[in-house]
Amino acid sequence: MKFLLWCVLLVLCWPLALFALILYPIVWILLLPFRLVGIAVHGVLELVAALILLPARLLRGV
Repeated sequence: MKFLLWCVLLVLCWPLALFALILYPIVWILLLPFRLVGIAVHGVLELVAALILLPARLLRGV
């Protein structure tokens, strides 16, 4: 889908399409640390939830 949108942009305004083609990898690299932090925070929250719910799971016998 992104490729088709880029092709339409290339036909309509080729300088903007080339600029987007150059800018996309730079933005992806700049946003990579935020994705890694998000994965780490999600893992910590899952661990905390598992620890909080552990006594209930043990009492249920599951």
